[in-house]
Amino acid sequence: MTLQALIFDVDGTLAETEEMHRRAFNEAFASLGLEWNWPPPLYKELLRIAGGKERILHYLMTLQPQDVAAHEREIPKIYALKTKLYSAMVREGKIELRPGVARLIEETRSAGIRLAIATTTNPANVDALLQSAFAPSGESLFGVIVAGDEVAAKKPAPDVFDVALRRLGLRASACIAFEDSANGVLSARRAGLAVVATPSAYTEEDDFAGAVSVVSSLGEPGEPHQHLAGWIWPKGFVSVAELRKRAEELAHGRGAKLNFSKS
Repeated sequence: MTLQALIFDVDGTLAETEEMHRRAFNEAFASLGLEWNWPPPLYKELLRIAGGKERILHYLMTLQPQDVAAHEREIPKIYALKTKLYSAMVREGKIELRPGVARLIEETRSAGIRLAIATTTNPANVDALLQSAFAPSGESLFGVIVAGDEVAAKKPAPDVFDVALRRLGLRASACIAFEDSANGVLSARRAGLAVVATPSAYTEEDDFAGAVSVVSSLGEPGEPHQHLAGWIWPKGFVSVAELRKRAEELAHGRGAKLNFSKS
């Protein structure tokens, strides 16, 4: 089947945003008088839990059980403040897209291939990033945007990708997903999608088994990415022409799925 859409995750995939999210969580905790702090090593572990509210609850249940009774009901309030702080950070400081993202999205639009987003993050976080990183086009670049609060189960469940495919009106075989985490790859694969993985600063040690390609970034002409596993991209960057070629190979059973486990 001809390639008809690319579906992108947001945090860590479009841009390296997780450190900003971590700072926003800590600022929210401090503003509310909570003696909690998430240093980078802890946050890296907490990222295995998809969704900000779910992450806070997991933190309470596992590391602050004495605070569960007092603060469990406050999680929506805490997360709302965190979202407000993160959105302000994004709008105040220009977000830099990861290498190759802007180029590939422009190529995709020019080729008449549709763009979608499937993420577990809050819609407000998505809006802030798109308005900052893709100004002035913003949300108009992506015909379908599915955020985590719209589905019953977050990644690694396939729900966000299932909804994105339904709204696109396309089969999984007509699309390719882009992710930066093991949970994201699992989610996309469970929805039947081929996945290109670009590990981010907080996920570089994840196991990307199931991705058809693992590369350090989407790459740029003259600034090639590092090939980690799976499909090799001519000249070291992911292009629409090569994605179309790979999609056709998969459709005809010539593109074997990658089985990759980071040792």
